[in-house]
Amino acid sequence: MVPNEALQLQGIVQLLLHFRWKWVGLVSIDDQSGERFLEVLQPVLSQKGICSAFIKRIPKTHPICSIEEILEEIPNQISVFQNSRANAVVVYGETVTMFWLADLLWWYDIGMSMLISEQKFNVSSGKVWISTAQIDFVSNKFQKDFNIQIFHGTLSFSIHSKKVLAFEEFLQRVKPSLANGNSFINNFWENAFTCSISNSTTIDDCTGEEMLQDLSTPIFEMSMTGHSYSIYNAVYAMAHVLDTMYSSNHRSKAVPRSQDIEPWQLHSLLQKISFNNSVGDEVTLNEHGEVMDGFDLINLITFPNGSYTRVKVGRLNPKTFSEKEFVVTDERIQWHGDFKQVPPTSLCNDPCQPGFHKVKKEAEPFCCYDCFRCEEEKISYLMDMDDCITCPDDHYVKDGENVCIPKIIHFLSYKEPLGITLASFTISLSLTASFVLGVFMKYQHTPIVKANNQSLSYSLLVSLILSFLCAFFFFDRPIQITCLLRQTSFGIIFSVAISCILAKTIMVILAFLAIQPHSKMSKWMGRKLPIFIVLSCSLVQAGILATWLRSSPPFPDVNMHTLEEEIILECNEGSTKMFYCVLGYMGFLSIVSFFVAFLAKNLPGSFNEAKFITFSMLVFCSVWLSFVPTYMSTKGKYMVVVEVFSILASSTGLLSCIFFPKCYVILLRPDLNRREQLIKKKK
Repeated sequence: MVPNEALQLQGIVQLLLHFRWKWVGLVSIDDQSGERFLEVLQPVLSQKGICSAFIKRIPKTHPICSIEEILEEIPNQISVFQNSRANAVVVYGETVTMFWLADLLWWYDIGMSMLISEQKFNVSSGKVWISTAQIDFVSNKFQKDFNIQIFHGTLSFSIHSKKVLAFEEFLQRVKPSLANGNSFINNFWENAFTCSISNSTTIDDCTGEEMLQDLSTPIFEMSMTGHSYSIYNAVYAMAHVLDTMYSSNHRSKAVPRSQDIEPWQLHSLLQKISFNNSVGDEVTLNEHGEVMDGFDLINLITFPNGSYTRVKVGRLNPKTFSEKEFVVTDERIQWHGDFKQVPPTSLCNDPCQPGFHKVKKEAEPFCCYDCFRCEEEKISYLMDMDDCITCPDDHYVKDGENVCIPKIIHFLSYKEPLGITLASFTISLSLTASFVLGVFMKYQHTPIVKANNQSLSYSLLVSLILSFLCAFFFFDRPIQITCLLRQTSFGIIFSVAISCILAKTIMVILAFLAIQPHSKMSKWMGRKLPIFIVLSCSLVQAGILATWLRSSPPFPDVNMHTLEEEIILECNEGSTKMFYCVLGYMGFLSIVSFFVAFLAKNLPGSFNEAKFITFSMLVFCSVWLSFVPTYMSTKGKYMVVVEVFSILASSTGLLSCIFFPKCYVILLRPDLNRREQLIKKKK
């Protein structure tokens, strides 16, 4: 009529885990059942990460020794409790086990008081006693001075019970006169009230009118305990079985007498019996003849007068044998008054705080460990973590904080001030270049527009407009199409622009040579040569770009490692070597154009572009030479900013140095825009 003991062991483990008690003492009665309890419990504790700080075996019989023997033996017995950091102690055994502990602690207190001038020591301070259902806190005449207060705050498993209303009324009617020869009642009465029913001359006679409710709690409890409740249910079970048997036999008209019923005849009826007792509890036995019920978790609260009360603070109720339900109401528990922290801790050492991790101590149980600080870029956000963890790639660790912080996603956006500024410049410059193109087309028949190959000027202006507009491919969140068009459009447009400048410079030189006496250069003058120069130079760049796109094209990428606190959405160039090949070829064309223009800068003619081209290519080369180290030393979206700025700056340098002087003449000095100004002789 008691639940399976395996359920109680499970409850003990769950209780320890609930309060995170990982370093516990084990006290067991020194017999076969105690050894079996330790053999079963210890492996389960190890599996759940709980270690036994010590194991103390209590003798089954309470030894009666002289005071000298007791005081001599106490240091050996008490040291295991005194020297351990285990604040939680599991006690398995019988009621005499608690008497042994109480006497041991009481004698230790007396002995230390005798040795050190009236200073008392209570080794039970800071101990949480966890007792099993087999133990009951009752007393008899030999334990009248039973110090129950040392067990204040004890957590005890008890067989589940309910209050039986008529039980207290029944106890109030119990008198020795109703014994009817039952020596148990008389013996109990004499022990409890310290009187004699047999007319002894040494002690007072019992009146027989003493009241059981006047006895203190350790001597007698008026409420029904778990043990009594199991007997109560057992009687009900037998009554139901006998009723079933008599009912079935009555129908067959073969009613047996009670003395003729053998116990074995009841076995089949008792198996799987189910009924409701008088307080409404359902009592069910399984196929093994075990009651399908759980345990109550009781908190023992003691009082200075030696009495105590039991408060139900938890319930272990099995839904099935494999699924346990354990509920504890922490706020209802009263702990021992010496605890400075509640709930108390029971650990081998102080727990590792967040930011540290556990390192096992050599030759010590696994519950004993040192705490080491986490390595850089690692965290531990919980207490007692076995190891520090690395934050996910999209998080980072901030200095001084033990937490993973999400990284901010960054890319060059139109919505931020920097993006708005660059976009505004891009639009303004492209409109300016378009305005210049419009001016040249409007005044296309004037000498200054015709002077240096009109078609090359238009091609160069269109290339500059496109170069400004191609900067928009570098804005906003990268996608596949923008990544493919970024460098390809930039590379081919700038190659066309520089090829046009190179062609213009060559045509300036050829025009000067053609007017020299006996010159044969006039045959090179025409539209075919500049077209050939522009196409041939541009096709080389187009070949490089085609190779790049075929072998390792750019693609959208998420860069989580370059910057500690940011996730960079960028276009991965695919092949960095090909990217620098594009820049290198563009630089080669720029240097060739610069040297050719530099050689032609002193040629005569009021509309000689060589000087302006020289200065523009100097600006262009300076921008892109400074671009390379700046680009390589910059991280994140600012790499894109550097490239956009270089595109705008170099294109602006070409536009302003080559075309602004002409626009000045066309719009503000039309008197200079005459044929007579085309050629001037040297002085």
